[in-house]
Amino acid sequence: MTDIAMPARKPARPFFSSGPCAKPPGYSPDKLTTESLGRSHRAKIGKSRLATCIDLMREVLQLPDTHRIGIVPGSDTGAFELAMWTMLGARGVTTLAWESFGEGWVTDAVKQLKLDPTVIRAGYGELPDLAQVDWSNDVLFTWNGTTSGVRVPNADWIPENREGLSFADATSAVFAYDIDWNKIDVATFSWQKALGGEGGHGVLILGPRAVERLESYSPAWPLPKVFRLTKGGKLNEGIFKGETINTPSMLAVEDAIWALEWAKSVGGHAGMKARSRANAEALDAIVQSHNWLGHLAADPASRSTTSVCLTVEGADGDFIKAFAKLLEDEGAAYDIAGYRDAPPGLRIWCGATVDAADIEALGPWLHWAWESLRD
Repeated sequence: MTDIAMPARKPARPFFSSGPCAKPPGYSPDKLTTESLGRSHRAKIGKSRLATCIDLMREVLQLPDTHRIGIVPGSDTGAFELAMWTMLGARGVTTLAWESFGEGWVTDAVKQLKLDPTVIRAGYGELPDLAQVDWSNDVLFTWNGTTSGVRVPNADWIPENREGLSFADATSAVFAYDIDWNKIDVATFSWQKALGGEGGHGVLILGPRAVERLESYSPAWPLPKVFRLTKGGKLNEGIFKGETINTPSMLAVEDAIWALEWAKSVGGHAGMKARSRANAEALDAIVQSHNWLGHLAADPASRSTTSVCLTVEGADGDFIKAFAKLLEDEGAAYDIAGYRDAPPGLRIWCGATVDAADIEALGPWLHWAWESLRD
């Protein structure tokens, strides 16, 4: 290990994890509203705060009135699996996979639901050929591949007159990209990503075509209670007004409300997008100035501006672990090693809750760690 001088300045908030992500600037638990804590989520105050959270998500996401928002258990995974288990099986299924979580939905469709889907894959750092998608099928995809740093650039590839439903795992995409909601029938995310909220809760967004599917189709397999969205053949509308399927953490709800109010204070959806884009540009400037760094996603058009995945010249898994540990031990960067199933590299969250000044301050520390560890 080479002994070189440490940079003079550290990131003020060295939180670069891709989930749970950095809390918004200025966050402190003592700033949360506490009237709902210790109260029933079915009491007037509990329902009111859950409804407030839903209303704020709609406002910040600029979600049209045609789409419903529900808070469900199990983070983004729970929300997406709820959608799969309740709506798939009515027609053919196509699954897109170019990273770990997309592969997880393939596994669910093949091994658990036994649907024999059409699977369209691409390697880490690449996007599959979206023109291959047969929209007579239901189609499952991740909008932003969190473990590969690859995203779909837009919704142009989704036809208006599709026969099947579009299912978007959008957990690292909402609050960071423009999403054409007319093209999305089902979307899921969790507060712990782009909002910097707490984990354990998922958000399920349903368009009118998804509601029609729920009310006209019953899957062949049994559904656990936490997956049941209908009652008597009709959508349980209460779920989308704050009457959750099971008991939520009101502390997590209050935390999400605070984050959403912060999002409004920085310009709402447009402000969140701009912050994420500025962070990604600051990180790209660092990559361009170091010949040993590169982007796993080679094409800028499909490169994530939230979960940015970097290659490190000649690095194997052990080198990356040592690299990340060195920076963590110095309090310069936390949780920047790439995902365990991805090629060895770094993953640096550039979502809106990170400050560009901290990305800029990270650059010299990446250089220091590289120089310290390389032979």
